[in-house]
Amino acid sequence: MINHMHCIKYGIIFILFCVGLNGKTTIDLTLHSAVEIAMNKSYRVKQLKMGIEHTRSWLKAEQAGLKSKVYMHVKAPEYKFISEYKWNSEIQKDELVRQNTSLWQMDLSIRQPVILLGYPTNGYLSLNNRTYKYIQKDGYDDISYYNRFFIKYEQPFFRPNTLRNAIENAELNLKEQELEFIDDLVDLIDDVADDYYDLFELVYKNQIYKNQLGLLSEIQDVVEIKKSVDNNKTSSLELNQIKVKIANTKERILQYQGDLRIEIADMKQRLRLDEETELNVSTEVALHEITIDVEDAINKGYTLGPDLQLLSIRRRRDEISLANTRGWNAFNVNLEVTYGLERQSDDYRQIWNDNDNSYSASVNAYIPLWDWGQQKNYIEARKISIRRTELYQEERQSGIKSAIVNSVESLKEYQKRALNMRESMAMARDNAYISLDEYQKGTITVRDLLANVDALIETENNFLDAYLGYRRSLLKLMIHTYYDYENNQPVLDQYLVTSTN
Repeated sequence: MINHMHCIKYGIIFILFCVGLNGKTTIDLTLHSAVEIAMNKSYRVKQLKMGIEHTRSWLKAEQAGLKSKVYMHVKAPEYKFISEYKWNSEIQKDELVRQNTSLWQMDLSIRQPVILLGYPTNGYLSLNNRTYKYIQKDGYDDISYYNRFFIKYEQPFFRPNTLRNAIENAELNLKEQELEFIDDLVDLIDDVADDYYDLFELVYKNQIYKNQLGLLSEIQDVVEIKKSVDNNKTSSLELNQIKVKIANTKERILQYQGDLRIEIADMKQRLRLDEETELNVSTEVALHEITIDVEDAINKGYTLGPDLQLLSIRRRRDEISLANTRGWNAFNVNLEVTYGLERQSDDYRQIWNDNDNSYSASVNAYIPLWDWGQQKNYIEARKISIRRTELYQEERQSGIKSAIVNSVESLKEYQKRALNMRESMAMARDNAYISLDEYQKGTITVRDLLANVDALIETENNFLDAYLGYRRSLLKLMIHTYYDYENNQPVLDQYLVTSTN
């Protein structure tokens, strides 16, 4: 008897490991379990995870730049025993002066970026201390001590905000790494699914012909009984026809078993499983009538897929580069203001007492006059990069829309075919067993009976083709929209959270 096929929910993530009597590991393989195994074993996925962690650490480092930074510069010591020209104002000319000095200096700073309303201004406020001991030797040691505490404010104007851009660039890098992980993950699902459906097809066809062999064996039993009763040449000829059919079916099964052995070996190699592992692939099918809103699917392809988001990141980087280019060799102003207390003395103990006020202010401006159009052309090149990225966005958007529309139409066609063929397959199966009863009654010949058996096999193969077309169309739609319409959830909800942790 042909086993009736039962529908099960497609997409259940289930990996069953058990140890059989022979001690071998057995895996009940589904598409989702195959993807899970591939993800856990994939070097590419591991590399992408490490890339995300690397970029996340880089972002944390850039964000830490918004906090205070404490550092110290020490010269311990700096010796100079050289001769160099210096201007002598008394004799109004340069003269060669020999220096013999040593400097012991320490600078301590606490530096904080200036943040207004959560926005880095590109300026810095710092609290500083400078202390040094300066020794000049000219037959004797002339020692000077110096100490200064001061607050310093630095603010550039009309220049790119390097701190903000560095943080945003780090954020874009992290987002890009996550999107590339998503892209590679879906590619992995696509590749594994292709191999899995090839394996499923062989397992299913092998089962079709095993079921055919069982039915032919039943027919042979009936014909042998009839031959023993009738004992005529017609019954002998019919029995020979059945035996030839059985022999051909057995040969077909052996062919599929050989192909299946190779396909299973390839799957083990792809999933990086031990050669001793046994894979069980169920022939149960999951066929559901699914209705797709094309506009909603297109919108999901735009928003859930990484392609347009990656191009948006690329465009934003082009905009940042354009802003940096506008600031390069352009008019800018640097403001620097300090205020504090200082003291100089030849007695170290005195530099901490009776300090004098000290302050400074400077405004430095850079004014470009002529560069032969260099900056203008650099800016134009950056603008062209932005326009080119926008064209890529339009082209990719059009491609996504076209792919989704085609996938939806293919899904509709294969879904309709598969549903129809499922009904036809049930009728063909009934016809085969009705024909067997009719043969026993003597109303039809063996040729008519075998014709119905062949029709059943053809119908089952046609159903398999339609079903695999349905599954692959559903897969392609998922690949293009990044949404699992069978389980009504974004495909990344099943993998991304656990994969990036």
